[in-house]
Amino acid sequence: MSVPALKAREYDGGDLRLGRVLARNDDYVRYGATFRGDGLRISGVMNVPRGDGPFPALILNHGYIDPAVYNTGQGMMREQDYLAREGYAVLHVDYRNHAGSDDDPDVDVELRLPYSVDVVNAALAVRDSDVAELDGTRMGYFGRSMGGPVTYNALIARPDLVKAACVYAPTSSVAIDNVRQFYLDDGGRDDVTQQLWSRYGRPEENPRFWREASSRPYLGDIAQPLLVQQGEQDDTCPPRWARATVAAMQAAGGDVELVTYAREGHTFYDQFARSMRRTTRFFDRHLA
Repeated sequence: MSVPALKAREYDGGDLRLGRVLARNDDYVRYGATFRGDGLRISGVMNVPRGDGPFPALILNHGYIDPAVYNTGQGMMREQDYLAREGYAVLHVDYRNHAGSDDDPDVDVELRLPYSVDVVNAALAVRDSDVAELDGTRMGYFGRSMGGPVTYNALIARPDLVKAACVYAPTSSVAIDNVRQFYLDDGGRDDVTQQLWSRYGRPEENPRFWREASSRPYLGDIAQPLLVQQGEQDDTCPPRWARATVAAMQAAGGDVELVTYAREGHTFYDQFARSMRRTTRFFDRHLA
């Protein structure tokens, strides 16, 4: 598993199904949702605005939550609600191993790169759906924390599917940064860390693998406008990660903007409304 492998593989996402109604309000209907791809059934939730469609669609890519405690749609509930009220059909992807999705026992040792496969397949499922309210020609990605590189890799793998992307407080676009930050000092992940070293070698032993497991070297393949939003007080995903990713994409000629918030951490509480207004304007501009 590598980013070049994501680029080279074929994707087969489809069969988007809206299931039972989870909630209704004056602005949208919230459904349980599933789609298929890579031999798996992936669950999620979808908010569909009321009114005359079809509506532009956003694929939401959540950050890390232990799959053992994760509930469907968890991690970006505020964003789902806000964007649906602004007229976007929102598909929140649970990823494999989460909630009602099928299992993939190797996903952690594959550095969670398969989550990007799920996201590409979600976009294909929306694009090819017969749900009348969805406009598969106007789609975007929105990723948070771990969902940042999940989004980068999906953009790199299939640059033809969406028109724009936004990420909040992203983890690093260099794979080993994330291993060092989230695995090495976490005793509960010692087994996965040892499997990584055993299967791939440490970075000094196998630099090619660790380079190809990272989105950083391939950011120049991202053709879509990208908005990165980062809290300066984030102690989970250091702001230097977002700056380095943006600098690398700019050096490669990419269309990318970085917006920082001086008094904001990883969770975007105080600045949430302000950041979402900026996010909505960004998608309004590029998905019109």
